[in-house]
Amino acid sequence: MLLTAMQARFCGVMIARGDLAIECGFERMAEVQEEILWISEAAHVPVIWATQVLENLAKTGLPSRAEISDAAMGNRAECVMLNKGPHITAAVRSLDNILHRMEAHQTKKKALLRKLSFEDRGLV
Repeated sequence: MLLTAMQARFCGVMIARGDLAIECGFERMAEVQEEILWISEAAHVPVIWATQVLENLAKTGLPSRAEISDAAMGNRAECVMLNKGPHITAAVRSLDNILHRMEAHQTKKKALLRKLSFEDRGLV
C-alpha cells in the first residue's frame, strides 16, 4: 500500500489507534505502530500521529495520564493531530510543551530497527 501511495506526488501515513486495533488486535497494536513508524521513516514518508492525542484535555480541560504519554510519543512523527474542543488552546500549549521536552530524550531516528517479522505471523 505504501509503495503505491509513494507513486503520488504527495503522500503520508496516519497512525490512528482505533483503526489499527480493529485491523491487528489490541495485543499487537503497539508493535504494529512501531513498525509503521520504522517503515515510513525508511521510505521518507511523513507520519501523522492521530491517536486521540490530548482529547480529554481538549474537551474537558483535564488530560488523562495515558494521553500525556501518548502525546510524548507523537515526537516520533512529523505531525500530531488534535481533535477540537472548548479547551483546544490549552491542548495545543500542552502538546507544544510536551513535544519540546521530549526532543531532549527521544529522536525518531534512534530506534533499534530490528528485523520486521511479517512472514512469521502470517501477514504476508
